[in-house]
Amino acid sequence: MKREYGVVKREVYLKSMPLSESLATWTEALTRRGIWEPLPGEVIPVDEALGRVTAQAVTARLSSPSYHAAAMDGVAVRFADTVGPSESRPKRLRIGREALYVDTGDPLPDGMDAVIMIEEVDRCGGDEIEIIAPVTPYRHVRTMGEDLVATELILPENHHVRPVDVGAMLAGGLTELAVRRLPVVAVLPTGSELVQPGSTPRQGQIIEFNSRILCGLIQEWGGRATRHDIVPDALETVRAAIQSALKSADVVLVNAGSSAGREDFTIHALRELGEVFVHGVSIKPGKPVILSVVEGKPVVGIPGYPVSAALTLSLFVKPLLFAYQARPVPDPETLPAVLSRQISSAVGQEEFVRVTVGVVGSRTVATPVSRGAGKLMSLVRADGVVRIPALSEGIAAGEEVRVELLRSASELAETLVCIGSHDNTLDILANVLKKRHPRFSFASSHVGSMGGLLAIKRGEAHLAGTHLLDEQTGAYNEPFLQRLLPEKEMVLVNLVYREQGLLVPRGNPKEISGLQDLAREDLVFINRQKGSGTRLLTDGCLRQLGLLPEAIRGYEREEYTHMGVASAVAGGTADAGVGILAAARALSLDFIPVARERFDFAIPCDFLATEALQCLLAILRDDPEFKTMILALGGYDVSHMGAVVYDTRRPG
Repeated sequence: MKREYGVVKREVYLKSMPLSESLATWTEALTRRGIWEPLPGEVIPVDEALGRVTAQAVTARLSSPSYHAAAMDGVAVRFADTVGPSESRPKRLRIGREALYVDTGDPLPDGMDAVIMIEEVDRCGGDEIEIIAPVTPYRHVRTMGEDLVATELILPENHHVRPVDVGAMLAGGLTELAVRRLPVVAVLPTGSELVQPGSTPRQGQIIEFNSRILCGLIQEWGGRATRHDIVPDALETVRAAIQSALKSADVVLVNAGSSAGREDFTIHALRELGEVFVHGVSIKPGKPVILSVVEGKPVVGIPGYPVSAALTLSLFVKPLLFAYQARPVPDPETLPAVLSRQISSAVGQEEFVRVTVGVVGSRTVATPVSRGAGKLMSLVRADGVVRIPALSEGIAAGEEVRVELLRSASELAETLVCIGSHDNTLDILANVLKKRHPRFSFASSHVGSMGGLLAIKRGEAHLAGTHLLDEQTGAYNEPFLQRLLPEKEMVLVNLVYREQGLLVPRGNPKEISGLQDLAREDLVFINRQKGSGTRLLTDGCLRQLGLLPEAIRGYEREEYTHMGVASAVAGGTADAGVGILAAARALSLDFIPVARERFDFAIPCDFLATEALQCLLAILRDDPEFKTMILALGGYDVSHMGAVVYDTRRPG
């Protein structure tokens, strides 16, 4: 560590290693120090053993059953007394002397060695019964030790205890057993800008949530997570927090501060306290990870961005926690899928791209979601992850990829895939579908109206949201279906009519009156992406006004959703952008109307009869609660919601 005038100088990464090399270095360093091995055992009640791992062999203390027991309701007999009868020559036995009534589970009376089921016995009256067939020795008898014999092995060492195992141990007379101690993982959130949930963050402050994600994952993997207080950005404070956590934890995670910035103190603290083996891994996201050992215990510097934090925890800490429990790391469920959009990637970094996955007809389709390391919602929305090798420049659209699933394949088979234009009503529709029909899900990917229709053309979506205005005819959507999908039988089902306009800051401080003002030098515009219906509307209006794109500051900057545009205006990075009234209301912006447009679902007729799509269409047609929720957003007309406004099977 270097200091000048009491300030820690910025240092670059120790070495940015390939992922395979960093994993090998980490595993070898911990193995060499005797760390990468199962934890010692602790004794717990059998009733609390579910999900734990045995620390030694478990043997029966008692036999089960511990006596000869009747296996059926009936009469206990001596098999020798039953020799000789037949249907034509039945035999009689006296109750209390040659036969005794027993119920299932009763001890076999002394001297008796078989049971005749009650339904095979005829009562003769008095104290006699009649039988018509002999029995063999120990017929319908559970002999002592039939299930378990005292000292018999019930479970081996390093066995993951299941519900049936708990029953077997109790049957064998055990009330306690030795199991591997759960690894204790201390999670230290760092950052002077962090505030606890429940606080209202001021400018420059961020709600601390990463530690909750990390603790949840640790618990899913069998660890015992302890979340510590927020640690301010100061070398001495970070160092002291690590030393304190090491007293009670098997592993310490320091979240954030692992990079090489001015206030990233984790690397300096770990170099002072112990040995750093890896600082920087050639992965995206997650490069600034630190792998070290302090006082004989692993200490990991986890990056601060949530996507990076979750990924690096899975790559470097999950295998260690399973090793501590003597459990193999479960293989992820994977499946092949066709990539719906091209993914470009930088050579030299192995990239982990989050994707949504849907089964469309006979094809499984993977669609990339937002790739930023700080975009927590990309983890929420993702169904799986696609790995791009370090030496690859990316993967082309239409290429088959292997997806590591974050949801079960059976769930994905019940998901409606909607690719196309964004609208705020889609989130509400997804929730209502799940509420009314828990079996089904609705996944929307926002690539613009044109992108949605092209996804339909490629067979990658069940439906597409579209609001494309044809300038020549003034019609919405139909001309584009005719031009782009002439070979497909399609219907257009109306979702809403909605108001589009300019979103401007509350109070309209720059006194913007309409699109003609966008050429002013004091205004910065935020645009929608090429191929979106809003972009086509914007460009058409600009042409009518005689405004050239190059005359508008910010025209080239793009957002993919109405809420993205609204956020840019609300955050002050743009003075205006075109979006829907509902987005303006959501973020308390002013709204200058520009156009009323029709937003439809374009649906291939091949999918119309599917149960999931029929459930969704029923919500559009017949669910008054859904319509009320949409109207509450503002700027929507639901009078034609659910109506088929165009059907290529009925031209004209």
